[in-house]
Amino acid sequence: MAGEEYVYSLFRRNEMAIQVVWLKRDLRIRDHEPLVRAAEAGPVCALYIYEPGLWAQPEMDAAHLHFVEQSLEELDLELQERGSRLTRRVGRAVHVLRDLHAAFKGHGGIGGLWSHRETGLMWTYSRDRAVREWCKEHGVLWAEFGQDGVCRPHPSRDGWAGRWTKCMSRPVLSAPTELAIPEDLSSAHDYGRPPNPEDLGLDHAAPPNLQPAGSRAADELLRSFLEDRGRDYRYRLSSPLTAPSACSRLSTHLAWGTISTRRVWQRTRLSIRSLSCPTRQSPAQKGFVQDLEAFEGRLRWRGHFMQKLEDEPGLQYQNLNRTLDGLRENNFRDELFEAWSTGHTGWPMVDACMRSLRSTRWLNFRMRAMLVSISSYPLWLHWRRPAIHLARHFLDFEPGIHFSQVQMQAGTTGINRLRVYDPVKQAVDHDPQGEFIRRWIPELAGVPTNLIHQPHRMSGADQAQYGCRIGTDYPAPLVDFRAAAQLSKARLEKAMRSDASRAQSRLVHQKHGSRMPASRRRWR
Repeated sequence: MAGEEYVYSLFRRNEMAIQVVWLKRDLRIRDHEPLVRAAEAGPVCALYIYEPGLWAQPEMDAAHLHFVEQSLEELDLELQERGSRLTRRVGRAVHVLRDLHAAFKGHGGIGGLWSHRETGLMWTYSRDRAVREWCKEHGVLWAEFGQDGVCRPHPSRDGWAGRWTKCMSRPVLSAPTELAIPEDLSSAHDYGRPPNPEDLGLDHAAPPNLQPAGSRAADELLRSFLEDRGRDYRYRLSSPLTAPSACSRLSTHLAWGTISTRRVWQRTRLSIRSLSCPTRQSPAQKGFVQDLEAFEGRLRWRGHFMQKLEDEPGLQYQNLNRTLDGLRENNFRDELFEAWSTGHTGWPMVDACMRSLRSTRWLNFRMRAMLVSISSYPLWLHWRRPAIHLARHFLDFEPGIHFSQVQMQAGTTGINRLRVYDPVKQAVDHDPQGEFIRRWIPELAGVPTNLIHQPHRMSGADQAQYGCRIGTDYPAPLVDFRAAAQLSKARLEKAMRSDASRAQSRLVHQKHGSRMPASRRRWR
């Protein structure tokens, strides 16, 4: 953090110069270091830029925009309580900054640009390079700060966990109490309005009943999880029946920054210490501590996966182990992808999960992993198009986690065990009565429990009796799961046995592999 201390030490308090705080995936005012430091340097203009180029990326969706907009509405009210307003602009970042620099000329232009670093899409990486060049050309100091424990520059994976913990242990910053800007700007400055989705190339509306946005919703989720909902978290997070209430549901808020990872981690540590008091710890409290420790481990692993994209932005597009290039890419079958992406594979648990995701924009981790596994092994689809489809439908889409996890589940990292999820076993284990399946696949509503997980095995008489004709009302499985999965796994294992692939895997592990002993990995 010494570098950051040096950067903002270059700024001097100036009552005239306007400090621009550029909001990206940090839509909050509490524990927001750029906002705090900018307020120390002078009057603040809090800026959000609706960038058409970003929203045109295939991973982005109207649901994401809806969550962002609802979060910004709350943030604007909080700014107004402190004497300021949220400035909204549509356009390229360099053009917006150029125009603000001119608009603030009576105050000497932009006195400083402040933001959090973003580990995002390749598009945002290129955008930031262009902004850095603009700042350099116009003499504008730009101070960037970390917020997720992701290191830049990153010296080595050795000692990474310690650096992450040190970052998370820094004090949580209170929101500035006063953010008033000069009267002449407050009365004359056009704060702007949010654009319509169509203005950003988003041709459909967000689905109804999305997860509530904003910092207040995030705070309530954190409180309820740490006080009660997190009990039995370890045992309830894998089933799509229990996960919606058992999981913290903070992933979307962390992804868009309506709450900071540091604040969640510190509040979790505080709850663990409170529950761990040996003089009054009951067996139930001991179990709750283990639940919260498992959740704490996932927070750390969140940063671990984001660091991978920070260190290797190309993993958004290409296999992490490049010796595996070409195995799946040239055999992509559009009809299989269409069936998978719409929930018509003939495997009820897979289809129920996909249909649920399309409606709610959230799914628990194990079922996400199963969806990727199905697309990668029995369907033998290259991971890139499925990854884009899932990114659009995950309201909590976080690029660093998403692409790292998709490649891990697809078997293209070269350093992770090949994970093939049997859709029938997952259904029996996590939806034994078929409740989740019937909720999302009405075609199977009348099928009894003993047949619900493999309806293609129904006889003709059964199909007539239960009102579901396989091949007409509901499809038979696209392929023979066991045979197709075994063949796919064998092809990958053969490719990874080559000397070139093993050498590449060693390099991948050196750069990206965890240094934490397997016995301590609680992120599952």
